[in-house]
Amino acid sequence: MRLPSVTAFFPAYNDGGTIASMVLLTLQILPKVTDDFEIFVVNDGSADHTADVVAELVRQYPQVRLIEHGRNRGYGAALRSGFANATKEWVFYTDGDAQYDPGELVNLVAAVREDIDVVNGYKVVRRDPFYRIVVGRIYHHIVSFAFGLRLRDVDCDFRLIRRSALERVQLVSDLGVICVEMVRKFQDADCRFAEVPVSHYHRSYGSSQFFQFRRLCRVAVRLLELWWRLIVRRGHPTPVSYQPSTEP
Repeated sequence: MRLPSVTAFFPAYNDGGTIASMVLLTLQILPKVTDDFEIFVVNDGSADHTADVVAELVRQYPQVRLIEHGRNRGYGAALRSGFANATKEWVFYTDGDAQYDPGELVNLVAAVREDIDVVNGYKVVRRDPFYRIVVGRIYHHIVSFAFGLRLRDVDCDFRLIRRSALERVQLVSDLGVICVEMVRKFQDADCRFAEVPVSHYHRSYGSSQFFQFRRLCRVAVRLLELWWRLIVRRGHPTPVSYQPSTEP
């Protein structure tokens, strides 16, 4: 299976130790699935050398570019910048921390059919500390029940999406709850999903920003707001066309 064209991007925050390998691996994989592709990194205000590493890759590889956030705006904001700047027919994204293998993109592509809009990975085994696994499972069950989600793993950030599906929804979340918002709005827009098992690896560089008390409290508040809008008030996605972001 080969796709007409693919945008691949990586939201990155303090991923200077892993982002180069992610981009280089993707440069090797994309020619196997398409003849027309682009790659970019959304640097979400990193305080480490992420921007310098990506700038060097941009100098060496014409297919690669860097999108900079002048400050840390959150995971959801990084994804929205990525979606807004994507120009190809299919959009693939995964995190810049190397907990997923870009080589497994070929497995997502193999699941593409004419009636499929989103190919969603799900972790076969989660390679995280025990407490994160427990919290992650509780979170998954809560949001799946509260939002009526039908995926095995809503927070597996290894996705291949038709750009036309993205143009049918309007995403507004700045935090990690964007994954819940995105899946629910795709369901409301009658998008068709395929699910593919993917590998998950221990974090080799940096640390997760999610499992912090203040951040977890913010996520809980945002989830309640999202649930009120999408479930209680029966909010529905408004068709929009993404435009490239001009915000620093």
